[in-house]
Amino acid sequence: MAAAGALPAEWIKNWEKSGKSEFLQLCRTLSENKSHENVTFRDIQQALYELANHVVKGNLKHDQASNVLSDVIEFRDDMSSILADVFCVLDIETSCLEEKSKRDHFTQLVLACLYLVSDTVLKERLDPETLESLGLIKQSQQFNQKSVKIKTKLFYKQQKFNLLREENEGYAKLIAELGQDLSGNITSDLILENIKSLIGCFNLDPNRVLDIILEVYECRPEYDDFFVPLIESYMYMCEPQTLCHILGFKFKFYQEPNGETPSSLYRVAAVLLQHNLIDLEDLYVHLLPVDNAILEEHKREIVEAKQIVRKLTMVVLSSEKTEEKEKEKDKEEEKTEKPPDNQKLGLLEALLKVGDWQHAQSIMDQMPPFYATSHKPIAIALCQLVHVTIEPLYRRVGVPKGAKGSPISNLQNKRAPKQAESFEDLRKEVFNMLCYLGPHLSHDPILFAKVVRLGKAFMKEFQSDGNKQEDKEKMEILFSCLLNITDQVLLPSLTLMDCNACMSEELWGMFKTFPYQYRYRLYGQWKNETYNSHPLLVKVKAQTIDRAKYIMKRLTKENVKPSGRQIGKLSHSNPTILFDYILSQIQKYDNLITPVVDSLKYLTSLNYDVLAYCIIEALANPEKERMKHDDTTISSWLQSLASFCGAVFRKYPIELAGLLQYVANQLKAGKSFDLLILKEVVQKMAGIEITEEMTMEQLEAMTGGEQLKAEGGYFGQIRNTKKSSQRLKDALLDHDLALPLCLLMAQQRNGVIFQEGGEKHLKLVGKLYDQCHDTLVQFGGFLASNLSTEDYIKRVPSIDVLCNEFHTPHDAAFFLSRPMYAHHISSKYDELKKAEKGNKQQHKVHKYITSCELVMAPVHDAVISLHLPKVWDDISPQFYATFWSLTMYDLAVPHNSYDREVNKLKVQMKAIDDNQEMPPNKKKKEKERCTALQDKLLEEEKKQLEHVQRVLQRLKLEKDNWLLAKSTKNETITKFLQLCIFPRCIFSAIDAVYCAHFVELVHQQKTPNFSTLLCYDRVFSDIIYTVASCTENEASRYGRFLCCMLETVTRWHSDRNIYEKECGNYPGFLTILRATGFDGGNKADQLDYENFRHVVHKWHYKLTKASVHCLETGEYTHIRNILIVLTKILPWYPKVLNLGQALERRVHKICQEEKEKRPDLYALAMGYSGQLKSRKPYMVPENEFHHKDPPARNAVAATVQNGPGGAGLPASLTINAAKLEESTAEETDKLKEKTQGAVKVINKAANATPKVTTSNGNSASNSKIIKEKDEKEKSGKEKDKEKKEKTPAAIPEAKALGKDGKDKPKEERANKDDKTREIKEKTPKSDKEKEKAKKEEKTPKEEKSKTVVTNAESKFAAEKEREKEPSREKDVAKDMKSKENIKGGEKLSVAGSLKSPVPRSETSESEREQKRRKVDTHSSPSHSSTVKDSLSELKDSSAKHYINHTAPALSKSKEREVEKKDLDKSRERSREREKKDEKDRKERKRDHSNSDREVPQDSTKRRKEENGTTGSSKHSKSESPSDSPRSNEKEKEKNKSKSSGKEKGDSVKTEKMEKSSSGSKKESRHDKEKTEKKEKRDSAGGKEEKKHHKSSDKHR
Repeated sequence: MAAAGALPAEWIKNWEKSGKSEFLQLCRTLSENKSHENVTFRDIQQALYELANHVVKGNLKHDQASNVLSDVIEFRDDMSSILADVFCVLDIETSCLEEKSKRDHFTQLVLACLYLVSDTVLKERLDPETLESLGLIKQSQQFNQKSVKIKTKLFYKQQKFNLLREENEGYAKLIAELGQDLSGNITSDLILENIKSLIGCFNLDPNRVLDIILEVYECRPEYDDFFVPLIESYMYMCEPQTLCHILGFKFKFYQEPNGETPSSLYRVAAVLLQHNLIDLEDLYVHLLPVDNAILEEHKREIVEAKQIVRKLTMVVLSSEKTEEKEKEKDKEEEKTEKPPDNQKLGLLEALLKVGDWQHAQSIMDQMPPFYATSHKPIAIALCQLVHVTIEPLYRRVGVPKGAKGSPISNLQNKRAPKQAESFEDLRKEVFNMLCYLGPHLSHDPILFAKVVRLGKAFMKEFQSDGNKQEDKEKMEILFSCLLNITDQVLLPSLTLMDCNACMSEELWGMFKTFPYQYRYRLYGQWKNETYNSHPLLVKVKAQTIDRAKYIMKRLTKENVKPSGRQIGKLSHSNPTILFDYILSQIQKYDNLITPVVDSLKYLTSLNYDVLAYCIIEALANPEKERMKHDDTTISSWLQSLASFCGAVFRKYPIELAGLLQYVANQLKAGKSFDLLILKEVVQKMAGIEITEEMTMEQLEAMTGGEQLKAEGGYFGQIRNTKKSSQRLKDALLDHDLALPLCLLMAQQRNGVIFQEGGEKHLKLVGKLYDQCHDTLVQFGGFLASNLSTEDYIKRVPSIDVLCNEFHTPHDAAFFLSRPMYAHHISSKYDELKKAEKGNKQQHKVHKYITSCELVMAPVHDAVISLHLPKVWDDISPQFYATFWSLTMYDLAVPHNSYDREVNKLKVQMKAIDDNQEMPPNKKKKEKERCTALQDKLLEEEKKQLEHVQRVLQRLKLEKDNWLLAKSTKNETITKFLQLCIFPRCIFSAIDAVYCAHFVELVHQQKTPNFSTLLCYDRVFSDIIYTVASCTENEASRYGRFLCCMLETVTRWHSDRNIYEKECGNYPGFLTILRATGFDGGNKADQLDYENFRHVVHKWHYKLTKASVHCLETGEYTHIRNILIVLTKILPWYPKVLNLGQALERRVHKICQEEKEKRPDLYALAMGYSGQLKSRKPYMVPENEFHHKDPPARNAVAATVQNGPGGAGLPASLTINAAKLEESTAEETDKLKEKTQGAVKVINKAANATPKVTTSNGNSASNSKIIKEKDEKEKSGKEKDKEKKEKTPAAIPEAKALGKDGKDKPKEERANKDDKTREIKEKTPKSDKEKEKAKKEEKTPKEEKSKTVVTNAESKFAAEKEREKEPSREKDVAKDMKSKENIKGGEKLSVAGSLKSPVPRSETSESEREQKRRKVDTHSSPSHSSTVKDSLSELKDSSAKHYINHTAPALSKSKEREVEKKDLDKSRERSREREKKDEKDRKERKRDHSNSDREVPQDSTKRRKEENGTTGSSKHSKSESPSDSPRSNEKEKEKNKSKSSGKEKGDSVKTEKMEKSSSGSKKESRHDKEKTEKKEKRDSAGGKEEKKHHKSSDKHR
């Protein structure tokens, strides 16, 4: 091996000595090494070659070499052959060399070795020229020719052709053998022996014999059992490839351009493949077309399909284009009619027919997906194979009852796939086969139905619980396989079926067993993915859209039926695409909704389900904006879809679960837009409408029973909702969505504001809030009326759980629980009735009360956790629960509504009788229906009447424990309004009515500690904040509430008898506000009728003030809401002409301002303005609304002004006040400026009022009245003093009230505006002059009264200042007492003193001067105090104004006496008061200097106090409509007396005053002067009275 590379040169040099022996040794070792045969062979070749090469090069002599070689030859048998090879290589190498010597050396070497290698071997291997030179052949040329001839003879000449015609006998015998009747006991072995002998005998070509065997087999396909073993055993004699080549040769023969391969050949090849006699790989290469060509064709098909789609979606304008389109279509059809012969597919079909699934599968795998099965024969063959495979299982579980079905015989073929006996077997082969089929299962609808039925049977088994764990896992796998099959095979196949409704229904049979989540997922894949997976489906999609466009363009209300049929036809196969298009149209054109809904009646169940999915998908479309571009309204597409949802779900039996879950999921995600859908669905399906536009008649009907609600409560008579509401209920209960939806909505209400509404427009936030709330109310109403008691109680947790765990707002929680309580009580009541048969009314009532206690006791306990313990000091949990658990149904029977509906039915019956055209049987039916309805209504009315009586009995028993009033009556009212009335009155329209009724009921029940007066007063006194914080719908409900409250008040106001009967002796109208029990007997403590009328006037005035304020803010919400509220309360307000006119002017101004800016406000204002004008004839002048005689008026004013006046703010509003207190110093400065303006105006007002007082009083008998007045005033003052000493009793209340009562600082701005305006609107001069005259007559009396009052009030003011907070309750207390005084002789005088305005204004003037001085040094505190004083004066002055109207005349002499006393007392008091005031001021100064930081708070507080205590300040002018000259003069004086800065501001006003006072002189600042002038004016004032009324109206 070492020498293998080359012979070492030393060996050649020392050849004879050692080289020769070394070489021999090498050759020997190489020959003996048998282990590596190939290596050895090469190495020996190498060694010999090296040796010969040295000879050629001349390094070694040829004889030396030949000697060695002769020795080497013996080492191996084939050594001579190896040597010949070496010579052959050297021959080629040397023949190319130019050196002749080397060639000669080579020739010599070969010659020397001729004895070692035979001639023949050399002739074989060496070149002819070399042979010639060696002398082995004579001529090389001849040799060449001879070899060519031999080769030709060997390879190209056939000795014997062995053709049929030559050896016809042999082949004839062969064919006879193969073609004989094989039915006997002839076996393939026997025949094979015969064939062998024929081949031998006739020398037949074995390959040709095999070919003939195959040909005969082709013609006799039924003899598989014979031919297959024959060929198999014959193949043992041939090479394995022979059979494949012969078959390939046969296939090639048919691959001519128009050749068509016979199916028999495919079959033979298939059977041979099945029996593994040939390999598919070997045969596959012989078949055409090539795989690449198939792939190209597939791609081309896809491109073509896309082009067709493009053409279909193009907008075609002219008719020529349509013609071109048709031509193109024809061409395409022609193209598809001539498919080239595809041998691979032919073989595949044959394989499928013989049941060779394995090979068929591998051929399909070579092709693009679904390419093979897109050829119908293959699809049908595969379907047939599936038929056979599933036959036994289908017969066992799939055949519907009563169907015979035609059994399918199985393949006579042991190698075919095993037939399925169980569902598990399906997984092995069948599902696989179906997947290869894909959309082309459409070719065999029967198989489609069978597969679906098997699916149904499987689902039945899958959903039964009796399976073991491992079975369950298997079933799960099978289930997912089934879903895959549905996705990949069933739905795409349905698409390609030509509108087969039965298949659609059959498929639904299986689908409805799937949960909707799976179904929707399948529809989603079908719609968004399947159609892109296959060229055919792409085309179908385009055609469907094209057709859908055609139908939708022509759809109208008139042709609903024909269009509906076309839609139905189209939807059976391609519902997703069709509905997607239809929905896109509906979103654009909402007028399509009705025709589309009607046209959907020809759909199958599956299509309805798909429609539900498509709707949800359209709703969830992330690309669509849910609000319009202006960001203030919900998009119209969403509104259209929602109303379509409602209509379609109501009309057709579509499953709702998905839609409801979608809404719930959206709510969970904090999105409330989609509640619109829920709202529509509930409205349409359950017939429960939620609308703010209900008439009072409808509202009244809604307080009755179910039948009355259905007949009279809704706009649309939504009939036949029984089935649809049942469906809705079932969907909610089955999927446990009822309570979650309620809770999510209740929580989302606040979510709308605090989370969702962050970026959104306020208007939209309001809309969404309303939508959320309305839907909650509607949905809750649906649950209440449709769920059985058990269902309801099972689902709704107790009230404390709802509120504390689920964080449901209290109003919503009670709303949800209320039906539960009612159900519960009625069922308990029925139980008790059954238990004892006692039929007496009282027994029944007793049982009812017992059942109430049983049900409500736990509620009372649960309620306690909802509020702080402090709350329960004032109202009891029982009262709270009772209020929230009752409804209008429990409080009153709407007799009018029942009568109205019954009369309607009577009219209907009459109309039926009169109708001649109606056939008699229809008449009878209609009449029966009407009679039945009538009976139902009457029965319902009777039932409700009994129920209401029971409820009232129960309330009568409960009422004594309702209001505990541990603090004060006022606090109690606050809690009642805050926790009960306000939250509930804006919950729904019926709740608004309920709240008003409940207040009245509590009053009528003579509930202890309930002050009706306070309650009404707080409701009417200041509505600005409540109105401003409402949404649009809440404002509407709040308006309804106020309307009902006003209705009650107006009824009492309208007639003394009614008032006496319903209020006269009731504790609610006590004027003492101490929290004591009602003694009932003391008539003096009751508010009398006239005073009540003054109070009502004040309420009306307050409403006007608030309304005007809201209208003037310029804020969208304020204006919109107040207009809504005003529209609602139109029937009862405004009743007073001048208030009406003031309103009218403001509204008119809004109309002008908003016409261009905010059209919705403009529309509202115009609407209201029109209605207001139409109400004008019903308005009355102020003096008709309440009498204006001075004394009585004084009395009332006190009650009103100080009493309930400002207390009416709900708790929520006090927050504003609190915030204000923290306002900064800057703000206080600004406020100062404002308040200064206000003060001026106020002063004027204050001065104005006294004149009015007197003027009004005088008209009848001045002198008498004056005397009376004076007496009253005297006595009044005395009592006032006493009262002031007593007041501590009332103080806690006062404080509380004070807090509540702080009026809102915002109003100060308004004050200025209002006042200035009102000043302008003063009465004409002539009136004023008359008034002056009258007033002059009165002066002497008034002087006294004034002085008296000043003393009283100076104390009063001092106290107030000490408290730094307006103690409104004190006022109330005083006022109430004053009312008492009015009733009992002397008491009147107290009232007079309290109210008579003049003195107060005098004293306050002097105070003001002092304050002014201080202002220069410490502006803010002193200023605020001035304001406070002035405001308090104003308040009282207005009060006087109120009260100055009705009082009985007394004798003149008495009057004179009274006057004197009054004067003395008043002087004393005024002095005292001034002293006190000064002290206070000093203290204040000190405080101020000590802590500047407190200034802003104090000043704001004071401001609040002023606003609070004198709620009327803003409108002081309008309160004293006849702003008489005297007032103006006083104002002037005050203005003068104010610091110079103020004077400027006032000058304008004073000028006006001067005009109106018709030349009244200016007066000095001192009190004396003032009083004198006043006296004069008073004397003149009497005459003006009559005109005063007119002017006041105008002024308003």
